[in-house]
Amino acid sequence: MVPFLFHGRELRLSPCGALWWPAESALLLADLHLGKARFFASAGQFLPPYDSYETALRICELIRQTDARHVLCLGDSFHDADGAADLEARALALLRQCADGRRWTWVTGNHDHAAAPPFGEVTGDMCVDRIWLRHEAVPRHSEPEISGHFHPKVQLHHRGRSIRRRCFLASETKLVLPAFGALTGGLDVRHPAFYDALGAEFHALVPTGDRLLQWPVRALAEPTRDTIGSRYAVARRIT
Repeated sequence: MVPFLFHGRELRLSPCGALWWPAESALLLADLHLGKARFFASAGQFLPPYDSYETALRICELIRQTDARHVLCLGDSFHDADGAADLEARALALLRQCADGRRWTWVTGNHDHAAAPPFGEVTGDMCVDRIWLRHEAVPRHSEPEISGHFHPKVQLHHRGRSIRRRCFLASETKLVLPAFGALTGGLDVRHPAFYDALGAEFHALVPTGDRLLQWPVRALAEPTRDTIGSRYAVARRIT
């Protein structure tokens, strides 16, 4: 995980899309969308039913690495209202095992506001050390906040190659997490929805190895420019 300073708090960003907050011993995850394959199967679109278990495995590995005392899921943890009740048995068993002895908080999102998680506490927006945690960023909200909802992904073009990666987004007051779930798509960071939520100035952050690569999104919006090579989009190490 790579260090990132947000309003005086040292956070750590993971390539898998998780956020580790050492001072709070808190692991933050957004948009798990547990039960998504089951939901599509019920509509006649059959997908391999392994997404929930794969997501649970990844969560448990992060808990093992960090020994987090508090797990916070920032909304859309379940793909629909039935996602919690119909969660795959082995995925549920694994999550229960990981949750044992830990505080687990489910922040409600637009997909799962009516879901009833099988363990832990359910809440709407909450504030931790003067930073708001919620599912969807509130436009023009002046207090610092961490959220999910948008599934941001960045697409870069360099020397004829296209690279597409999940990413974090950061503005002066907002930090948006990528979707963590194994079966989640992504929205290109140049989509107008991001400007509506974060304002005119924000950056895409891609943790990789021991580095955090950062690009101003305005630069990425220039389709004719060699994005990585341009002077506006040179990745730099954040320390």
